[in-house]
Amino acid sequence: MKSSRDRTWSVGEVAERFDLPTNVLRHWESVGLLRPERDSAGRRRYAHDDIARVAAIQRNKDAGMTLDQIGVLLDADSPERHAVLQAHLDDLDRRMEQMRISREMTEHAFNCKAHDISACPRFQQHVSDLMAAFE
Repeated sequence: MKSSRDRTWSVGEVAERFDLPTNVLRHWESVGLLRPERDSAGRRRYAHDDIARVAAIQRNKDAGMTLDQIGVLLDADSPERHAVLQAHLDDLDRRMEQMRISREMTEHAFNCKAHDISACPRFQQHVSDLMAAFE
């Protein structure tokens, strides 16, 4: 009996399981992120390692990486790999801080009794860094 590591999947099966249009997988192949084998009829057949790459691409796209950055991430021999990864970590830290502030603002707005939230002094503290350019 074949193990799941020996099995292959068609482009349609992979697209369906990852909830992606098939043209996205074809595009990722055209830019060099994927290299599925072909069967005797020339149809793409995705092996376990290809599925792992699709999962890595999708997860990193969801995290905000560009396809170029993902290409570097997946290329262990790329000389710029660490620089690209450090830049992405810095971007994630920046976005997480923005999300933390946004969450605090949203929680305050949810509980605030002010009718015009932008006039609320406590709410304005959350945007004071952006407003500083106008002082």
